[in-house]
Amino acid sequence: MAQEQLQVLNALDSAKTQWYHFTAIVIAGMGFFTDAYDLFCISLVTKLLGRIYYHVEGSAKPGSLPPNVSAAVNGVALCGTLAGQVFFGWLGDKLGRKKVYGMTLMLMVICSVASGLSFGHTPKSVVSTLCFFRFWLGFGIGGDYPLSATIMSEYANKKTRGAFVAAVFAMQGFGILAGGLFAMLMSAIFEAKFKAPAYEVDPTGSTVPQADYLWRIILMVGALPAALTYYSRSKMPETARYTALVANNVKQATSDMAKVLQVDIEAEPVKPQEPAKSFGLFSKEFMRRHGLHLLGTTSTWFLLDIAFYSQNLFQKDIFSAIGWIPSAKTMNAVSEVYRIARAQTLIALCSTVPGYWFTVALIDKIGRFAIQLMGFFFMTVFMFALAFPYNYWTHKDHLIGFVVLYSLTFFFANFGPNATTFVVPAEIFPARLRSTCHGISAAAGKLGAMVGAFGFLYLAQPQDKTKAEAGFLAGIGVKNSLIVLGVVNFLGLLFTFFVPESKGKSLEEISGETNEERN
Repeated sequence: MAQEQLQVLNALDSAKTQWYHFTAIVIAGMGFFTDAYDLFCISLVTKLLGRIYYHVEGSAKPGSLPPNVSAAVNGVALCGTLAGQVFFGWLGDKLGRKKVYGMTLMLMVICSVASGLSFGHTPKSVVSTLCFFRFWLGFGIGGDYPLSATIMSEYANKKTRGAFVAAVFAMQGFGILAGGLFAMLMSAIFEAKFKAPAYEVDPTGSTVPQADYLWRIILMVGALPAALTYYSRSKMPETARYTALVANNVKQATSDMAKVLQVDIEAEPVKPQEPAKSFGLFSKEFMRRHGLHLLGTTSTWFLLDIAFYSQNLFQKDIFSAIGWIPSAKTMNAVSEVYRIARAQTLIALCSTVPGYWFTVALIDKIGRFAIQLMGFFFMTVFMFALAFPYNYWTHKDHLIGFVVLYSLTFFFANFGPNATTFVVPAEIFPARLRSTCHGISAAAGKLGAMVGAFGFLYLAQPQDKTKAEAGFLAGIGVKNSLIVLGVVNFLGLLFTFFVPESKGKSLEEISGETNEERN
């Protein structure tokens, strides 16, 4: 069986890059497009929700979400994503990638639309509905992580596999841009159609009643790209590696791939054999072969996401300080959405998106290990460069330097561990555990994201309690928080040494499955 099995897999490994590979990138990447669009848009929407539903009569500042409500609205999708990554990762190995792939997309489409609909119009009912559907939206998005990565790595040839899997992940960059541009477009239309004074001129009139439709439209449009690829996903055949190595149906795998690659793959008739003896995820054998690899992929993703998701803490302060976003009271509700969307889109365009594509271009040339190590190294350097002279950077004459260093940190996150932590777990584990191990690694990342997004929200508060934001206790201050983040990045660099290099090797060679067959 090993001989015939390897013929179909060899055909995949040595296949020329063709149109089918690019359609697979788009089909697999749409989940990430939706994921980024959605996570991005919620930060625009929370400001507007505060103005609409938490307006305090006579207050000098516009309404804003209380800390616990804000944490729930922003964090509930992360909790859903974590659960979805583990559950669908496991299911993808049990039932097959293709069967589960449509489910995750359907869930994303339904919940994207539903998160823009709310039952009732009191603040409590709107926020509760939003949180409920965002949890399940996150659950669907979570499933897309292990499935998209696994499907793409199992379809790709060994020469350009890294670039293809990274390109699926890089669709996040386009999702961020689409989110920002669409929010700008809609808020510009609303602004032109429904004129409103600034908050300081007329607190009540600054939020037009129609603004309640704006956030719903922005959230619901996230369903569109995902819905458009549903049909294509349902037509994708199961990956040959799953069919041959896990389902033990080599004949089916050969015929599927012959159609896809448009080549003849010889399928020699062989006598049925006993499937190779296999070990489970919790076995000693797995621990011996892949235990340290799993430690490497989970810890590096966890540490990276702490730093990556903490960026949102500093963004609003930076934007306000350099004058991209004026004080909230000088704007009306709709123009505030426009200004924030514009600032975030500019940051995405300058530092986020280029980083992804640098990885795509170079991952198969210099390798995953080198990119991840370099990324963590520069993130450490730039975080410390921001942290130690923090008081120097806060001076208004030095703000441009701060923005440049800040942008470089996230350029090297994307041209570095943000992309490689996604690619590697889809390559180094055996086919029957690949999706599960990727799901576990990704879930560790989301745990880090929660620490980054919420832990640092409390940590970064000033040490003097009287200066802390309403509803928060005293923290360790921004300077010390940046030092902690620098240490986190350095730990990521150390844990990278547990992750093996997978450049240019076939998946079976990396995971040791060919040896397993022969033992």
